[in-house]
Amino acid sequence: MPQSLEQLFALDGLIQDDEREIAKAVRHFVDERVRPHIAEWFDTGEVPARELTKELGELGVLGMHLDGYGCAGLSATTYGLACQELEAGDSGIRSLVSVQGSLAMYSIHAYGSEEQKQEWLPRMAAGDAIGCFGLTEPDFGSNPGGMRTRAKKDGEDWVLNGTKMWITNGTVADVAVVWAQTDEKVRGFVVPTDTPGFSAPEIKRKMSLRASVTAELVLEDVRLPASAVLPEVQGLRGPLGALSEARFGIIFGAMGAARDCLETAISYAQDRQVFDKSLASYQLTQAKLADMALELGKGQLLALHLGRLKDSGTITPEQVSVGKLNNTREAIAIARQCRTILAANGITLEYPVIRHANNLESVLTYEGTSEVHQLVIGKALTGAEAFR
Repeated sequence: MPQSLEQLFALDGLIQDDEREIAKAVRHFVDERVRPHIAEWFDTGEVPARELTKELGELGVLGMHLDGYGCAGLSATTYGLACQELEAGDSGIRSLVSVQGSLAMYSIHAYGSEEQKQEWLPRMAAGDAIGCFGLTEPDFGSNPGGMRTRAKKDGEDWVLNGTKMWITNGTVADVAVVWAQTDEKVRGFVVPTDTPGFSAPEIKRKMSLRASVTAELVLEDVRLPASAVLPEVQGLRGPLGALSEARFGIIFGAMGAARDCLETAISYAQDRQVFDKSLASYQLTQAKLADMALELGKGQLLALHLGRLKDSGTITPEQVSVGKLNNTREAIAIARQCRTILAANGITLEYPVIRHANNLESVLTYEGTSEVHQLVIGKALTGAEAFR
């Protein structure tokens, strides 16, 4: 009797009952709400983001790892397992949840005023308001400290000018957390998207994350009151802290995409007949499946270990980089190898493999490229910074 991937590594025994039940609920949501439509959303490049956000809020996954203000206050590991199930559906759906909860909501929760928290977090947790996170710029991705977006004081107000790029949820967002240079340090601003001078044109013609809204943010003399500033943080520590939260979700999420590819490849190989016997019965196919299962299992074990470290409050940014680097790199390798097992069928949207592979091209580089994470790990090992 064939074993499931979970049985091969006995993963279920490492997950608590409440974590398992929530992961199961998210998997059910993905099966019912995402899988029947995801190929069409990817094909057309259109996704019902507002409708899905409301449903995800009702499911309880938006900001689920935050405390209070309508958030569920669940463990980091539980959040990670939810990300794994969401990304098994599609990276774009997990990105929607990650940007909402781990970037926009987290920034307000960790660095915001009580007024900002009360105004935005309950609505965002319920899915009634969508958030985005404006850090990356057209010329500044891996080096956010070089950002050109500026905020200048004008009396009691702030006036923002600049451009942000590759912003998930941007076009549909009700609020943007925007990071800008000031005369002192980088500061964060809570920007309602109906503020005059703010616009968010959607980025089209993507070949990756097509079931996700991606925008440019344009700020032209956007005037904000003093109360729009995130008061509890100055400098790059703020946005980098939020990015570490988002990277944590990716560590689990990438394994969801890889798992979906591998389960698809195993099922396909068992059914596909080649020279009068199943493709799965050939040694080369089994070698591919065995190697991919090893990398998937190791990645899932690493994710669970890092989840427990995060829940204990002992995880470090370098450890998050280890997880993000390994799991995204292995996930895209698994997706590509699974495509070879499906052969020509692997390039169609009738199967999820090429969609996951295309999505993982983005997941590999956003929230820190593989090269940046290699340098983070290298600095941790040697004490020498090699970023410049």
